[in-house]
Amino acid sequence: MLEKILSLDQQIFIFLNSLGSEKFDAFWLFITIQSNWTLLFVTVLYFIYKKTGTKQTLFLILFIVALITFTDQTTNLIKNAVQRLRPCNNEDIKGIIRIVKSSETFSFFSGHATNSMAVASFIFLLFKSKFKHLGFLFLWPLIFAYSRIYLGLHYPLDIASGYVFGAFSGFLCYKLFQITQKKYFPN
Repeated sequence: MLEKILSLDQQIFIFLNSLGSEKFDAFWLFITIQSNWTLLFVTVLYFIYKKTGTKQTLFLILFIVALITFTDQTTNLIKNAVQRLRPCNNEDIKGIIRIVKSSETFSFFSGHATNSMAVASFIFLLFKSKFKHLGFLFLWPLIFAYSRIYLGLHYPLDIASGYVFGAFSGFLCYKLFQITQKKYFPN
């Protein structure tokens, strides 16, 4: 059963990766770099600051840093335990896929997908009642993680697993934030 799932995962990867074109490579290389999303982060934090004030925003940033640290380190532990080769390092498909970027680390599961989904879920749960179109925030993890398939760095299962773990981590952080907020910022 696992072999069938991994084979399907590889076939879907090959299809999605083959949709790429050299004229879009620079765009997807830009998208995959975390620091290139700074404008989005600053904009979101600005709107949060306008709704909540300085103390709450700083408190929120502390939680986001802790959340990213947790998801990033957990992802690295799992990658090193599972040791799934990235598509760009898989000799069975290396000759038939587009490799735009390479990495020697392992593939399962995607840190980009995990971290972006964790933060998006956490912020969405906290502020969905305050911002009308906050659901658009989920475009960030979708586009961010797809860049990893496009570049030849992750299989779809790596992305989907990262999304699940990220959403779960974001939800847990949200619950912890609520408990802590009631203690330190009672109404």
